[in-house]
Amino acid sequence: VQLQAYGGGLVQAGGSLRLACAVSGHTFSSYAMGWFRQAPGKEREFVAAMGRTGTSAYYGDSVRGRFTISRDNAKNTVSLQMNSLKAEDTAVYYCAAHFGILAALERQEYEYWGQGTQVTVSS
Repeated sequence: VQLQAYGGGLVQAGGSLRLACAVSGHTFSSYAMGWFRQAPGKEREFVAAMGRTGTSAYYGDSVRGRFTISRDNAKNTVSLQMNSLKAEDTAVYYCAAHFGILAALERQEYEYWGQGTQVTVSS
């Protein structure tokens, strides 16, 4: 399974970005998907996750209400809409795939990871 994340960039505080992750190499609908992020000097942090049917979504406390995860099983992509961005959202964002039905909230549950895309929010 290969994951390719894209859509990162530089944005001012209060702005929005949309990340996407293209998945190939296996049946996308077999995988629950998640987004994590890692800022310099910090642990990789859970951001959002969605089960393989797309009917349930979970968010980290720091992004709930501002970020929205979605998936398109026909296009083999998972997206992360990020609104009201803050300087503390600055990090490398990673998409990840977990072979299972339900959303996974722990990074060790994910078998496959993308290469990451940089998001920088200027204050």
